[in-house]
Amino acid sequence: MRFVIFGAGAVGGVVGGLLAVAGHEVALLARGRHLAAIRSAGLTVETPTDRHLVRVAAAETPAELGMRPDDVVFLAMKGNDTGAALRSLAPVADPRTPVVCLQNGVANERAALRLFEHVYGICVMCPTTHLEPGVVRADCAPTPGILDIGQFPGGVDETAVAIASALADAGFVSEPDPAIMRWKYAKLLTNLGNAIDAVCTRTPEVAELTARARAEARGVLDAAGIGYASDAEDAVRRGEILQVRTERGGGSSWQSLTRGTGSIETDYLNGEIVLLARERGLAAPLNENARRWANRFAAEGRVPRSLSVAEWTATLGSAAPWGLAAGPRGLGDKP
Repeated sequence: MRFVIFGAGAVGGVVGGLLAVAGHEVALLARGRHLAAIRSAGLTVETPTDRHLVRVAAAETPAELGMRPDDVVFLAMKGNDTGAALRSLAPVADPRTPVVCLQNGVANERAALRLFEHVYGICVMCPTTHLEPGVVRADCAPTPGILDIGQFPGGVDETAVAIASALADAGFVSEPDPAIMRWKYAKLLTNLGNAIDAVCTRTPEVAELTARARAEARGVLDAAGIGYASDAEDAVRRGEILQVRTERGGGSSWQSLTRGTGSIETDYLNGEIVLLARERGLAAPLNENARRWANRFAAEGRVPRSLSVAEWTATLGSAAPWGLAAGPRGLGDKP
């Protein structure tokens, strides 16, 4: 079994790197300066207690890498890049190839299932950092993360058990779970604060704003009849396992803005709640505002955490974050 990590950034790089350290065969798919650094000097995987230099096969695309019958592909890119990744993978990989969504959000698994027969979801509880080409960091020790896995849309099979075992070899806590999407929706609720934290100046009001966005999202999920693990269940599952041992600047959305990638995954986090609400004739103004502001920061290359909460809340229910005048729109107007 070869693990192909498609998107060797923060989470993907740490998971792939530690799998390689544990003796598993790993190949990395990355791009740009990060790929160049991996090719020239290897992937550096830092933990609070160790520093590993991992040298494995690395390529930009699945075609360049060359896919094998024994491959297991981990999708580890942001949700906004999943479609392009799958389009590059499908022509060169057997449709029976196991595809594992090592991603936040809940839309990736369904997109993968359109093209591949065997799709798995992982609930990612794994604080990591990637700010420098060729370097990724696990921020928790002694356990780098919790990576429970299950089939999509539900169930557990031998492949899920084997992947969980390999992840355990690499130091992660990983258990097969037949209802993994229930946990991924709970993680989605947790991730709704990413966009707010990435753009707003850190003040006590940010926590209150995030709580309101999550409460709004719970209402939408409840209206949609979508189940999710409770906060109490989540607290029990995490327990004392995740011990952050490094000083973290911020989560994945803040890291995207800090690296100046020009994109951010908010459309597949807060935007998922907005979509579910719109499909049911509901409104989710807090999550829509979070989506708009995060996208604007990414597109304009704004400095992270440079927006006051007052500025953020002033645009609730309007198109103002995109510089459009508030008020009635015609059919030809941009949203």
